[in-house]
Amino acid sequence: MKAWQFTGVGEPLQLVDLDDPQPGPHEIVVDVKAAGLCHSDVSFLDGTITGLLGSIPIVLGHETAGVVSATGSDVHTFAIGDRVGIPATTEGPGTAVNGGFAEKVLVAEGLVVRLPDAVGFEQAAPATDAARTAYRAVHTFGRVEAGMKVGIIGFGGLGSLGAQIARAFGAEVYVAEVNEAVWPAVQDFGVAGLSADIRDFEDDELDVIVDFAGFGTTTASAVDAIRHGGRIVQIGMARENATLSMQKITLKEITLVGASNGEKSECEAVLDLIAEGKITSNIVRITFDQIPEYLDKLAHGQVDGRAVAF
Repeated sequence: MKAWQFTGVGEPLQLVDLDDPQPGPHEIVVDVKAAGLCHSDVSFLDGTITGLLGSIPIVLGHETAGVVSATGSDVHTFAIGDRVGIPATTEGPGTAVNGGFAEKVLVAEGLVVRLPDAVGFEQAAPATDAARTAYRAVHTFGRVEAGMKVGIIGFGGLGSLGAQIARAFGAEVYVAEVNEAVWPAVQDFGVAGLSADIRDFEDDELDVIVDFAGFGTTTASAVDAIRHGGRIVQIGMARENATLSMQKITLKEITLVGASNGEKSECEAVLDLIAEGKITSNIVRITFDQIPEYLDKLAHGQVDGRAVAF
């Protein structure tokens, strides 16, 4: 099979021919129908988080959807022909073992989720990571529910999904986005408020703020903007450190929590929301051969949406 293999920091991906994977007793082989490109892939390439990889060389690609083409002897949950997604995990394909930037991927049965009939592969791929991560931030840790006022910092690939998820649970959404080029998209989505700075909504008594940017200053601004007793969810990691007002956190009785990439059940919940037409990713369709090109574009902020290879 053809695959794009990562061989080292600063090195271009190599197009290689690998043997087709063969499933062990509890494994399945998935014919890849869609593979999403993620900023984490860029960070593997440039050395930022390369240490998380299980080995090098390795085939990247941790947002994968496809069709089961082979099953191990002890696999009972899935059958050949099933449509599936592979939620991103540190022990899964694209991180610990060869991933979805290939024609086929081998995966443990327990990591896989079934796709609802109404969800296409192009939406399923980013749902396995980006949408699931946004869901964890907004619903699981943000505890967003109907009638709440929710601030979203950053309206990129994750933030736009977070805004949709907040609305799906009946919340009123306020967006802070410094890139005015995306403001028309925010306005088309329809929000209660739009600004470059979340502090402009301080008088709106926001119940929850989710910081999808994580520039440090954005978290500090969230502390300023949140209502007394409100909750801030930190998910963006653009900066390692932030300087926050501990006096405001204490006196305003703020809850500040971090959220990571989520669990299998959260991926299933997101897929259900997609099937119901409540959320959708802005997909940039690319070919398998364009994966290296679009990883470079992603690194330079030149991809408006979620790039997905078919």
